[in-house]
Amino acid sequence: MSGDLGSKVAAVLPQPTDLEASLDVELDCLRQEAWLTACLPVDAGGQGWGTQSEGAMAAFDALRMLGRSDLSLARLFEGHMNAVKLVQLYGSTALKDAIWREVTGGALLGVWGADDPSASVRLEVDGDRLSLSGAKRFASGLGSVRHAIIVAATDEGGQLVVIPADEPERADPSTWRMAGMRATRSGRYVVDGLTVPAMYRLGAPDDLLREPYFEGGIWRYCAAHLGGAEALYDVMRDHLCDLNRQSDSVQGRRIAKASIAIETARLWLVRAATEIEMADAAPGKAALALLAREVTERCCRDVMDLTERALGMAAHEEGSRIDQLRRDLGLFLCQATPDAKLARATDALIARRVRPELL
Repeated sequence: MSGDLGSKVAAVLPQPTDLEASLDVELDCLRQEAWLTACLPVDAGGQGWGTQSEGAMAAFDALRMLGRSDLSLARLFEGHMNAVKLVQLYGSTALKDAIWREVTGGALLGVWGADDPSASVRLEVDGDRLSLSGAKRFASGLGSVRHAIIVAATDEGGQLVVIPADEPERADPSTWRMAGMRATRSGRYVVDGLTVPAMYRLGAPDDLLREPYFEGGIWRYCAAHLGGAEALYDVMRDHLCDLNRQSDSVQGRRIAKASIAIETARLWLVRAATEIEMADAAPGKAALALLAREVTERCCRDVMDLTERALGMAAHEEGSRIDQLRRDLGLFLCQATPDAKLARATDALIARRVRPELL
């Protein structure tokens, strides 16, 4: 990511304090500054952010920057980047051409993985059409995402498929009752009776689980987490300096500890993003990303705790910048099955009998 582009976007993006604020202005900014198309491969007119090795660091910096500005916005952009990656990996030439045209025209993509417990999504082949039933929950970007990649059950396994995500009668954002990440407009999306052309199928059943792209790709949302922690660090440091408390030995140590935490996470994630996005990355590299996720969560939680201790009641003022960051980051860190992810990383270390540097 060029410094000029990053500075321009950072200057334009608002600093919202409303947990449920619309992200329309911010998304339009990303469109105008070509951030959505930057995720496309270079040969499709993009910059390879998250799709090619040469775009890995730019993607990492973009996700951190958005995390510092608004974690809900970072979540939507990460979903877009993930969706472009999946189309690049598994889409047919015809599907890539169709989706690249949509993205070039300003379409925001998403990835919706979680099934509604009472209505798991199922796919049936009906001639040259794919018929869907069921519903997704925690579907982020309702009303903003134009196409979503979902996983649908088949007799052969979980099948990735691209669906239209902009039919308002199918969306129910009222099911999102979380204290944080409200601006993502996440919720339930019903796919009953929805049919799409067979060309909108992505790859073969269970391709989603292929490594190092599945677990390995978690560096992306971790980069957004890091951005949120960096924003908390900035707020804490500036607050203490404005009160002339930075020289207090206890408060000074908190600033130092928080700085160590964010830099530790950054170093782990730089390595994970760089190595996972290499064209010849081995499946085993996913263990590196899993360890980086664990480090990032611990570092973020350390920064949250240090911020609360340093600022006291000021960290809990409803509607404040700090309050929003705490709520959003605390929820965003609740990614699926963290214990299982750490166990898989541990298994890799034991099976290969290596130190983390050799993963």
